[in-house]
Amino acid sequence: MGLSSTANEWTIPIQGSSDAIKKSGLKKIKWERYMKINEILADEKVSDLRPTTVIGIDIGSRQAKAILVHGDEIHTTITASGVDSQETAERLIKKIGRQTGILHKDIAYVVGTGYGRIALDFEAFPSDVVTEISCHAMGAHFLNAGTRTIIDIGGQDSKAIKVDPDNGRVVEFVMNDKCAAGTGRFLEKVAELLDYKLEELGEKALLAEKTLEVSSQCVVFAESEIISLKVKGERREDIAAAIHFASARRVRNLVNRLGLEPELVFSGGVSNNQGMKRALEELIGHPFKTTKLDMVYAGALGAAVFAQRYYEGVRASTEKEVA
Repeated sequence: MGLSSTANEWTIPIQGSSDAIKKSGLKKIKWERYMKINEILADEKVSDLRPTTVIGIDIGSRQAKAILVHGDEIHTTITASGVDSQETAERLIKKIGRQTGILHKDIAYVVGTGYGRIALDFEAFPSDVVTEISCHAMGAHFLNAGTRTIIDIGGQDSKAIKVDPDNGRVVEFVMNDKCAAGTGRFLEKVAELLDYKLEELGEKALLAEKTLEVSSQCVVFAESEIISLKVKGERREDIAAAIHFASARRVRNLVNRLGLEPELVFSGGVSNNQGMKRALEELIGHPFKTTKLDMVYAGALGAAVFAQRYYEGVRASTEKEVA
């Protein structure tokens, strides 16, 4: 595999089938990075992250992410999720190992989370699994310590999560996993119908010049509405914006059920969709906080935090037994 570096960045070809990569919205070449812990974490949380070498893995339905904490650095990597979650996780660990030079024997603990966490089982090092809701809450807390509310939209579901700003623990959450409206899977279909690449759909929505109404929030019926609007000669950008606002209204309903408490952050694979971000901010009436790390990694970061805590707990128990 080719590996080139400039400064503190690497380009690594993403592995996996071309179809999986296309569906994930990722490009063939993805920048992988490392950053200093004190450059990306909330100032209040820098001292809470130990130098212990751990990995947090977030296996989503479309994308799989990993974060390695080593010394005073955080390393990230991302790839398309495969059918086999274990294979995807091992691929991430190999990628991050090539990227950093870290060996299996150097890894103290691994925590998996996300859609594919149940299938994870590592033999090479101690490991555990934690729910994606807890990991997104903890990751958001470490990136913005004042976080009280999270909107998390992934490939197959959307969630509103209330967080205790004192410790990053989940206070309450509501989710929509019965309907795909507004999720990555839904937006994939919309992009296909409008002949856009998934990664450009949100940006195109920002170019809307006209307000259109899309009444349906169901994938099946929204498809009919999109086709109807195209037949009427409506601009693709206007249709894209209408779809984003229709989807955002469903997510707003989740937030209303939970109760919005600032500060608000946006996590998950759809968090990089600027059209969805704008629609949510307008409908909710509150801006999202900006973090120094891409919020697509929030779940993996939270998993890494839990990995450190679990490792410290195991080590403390072992030392107590020896004593």
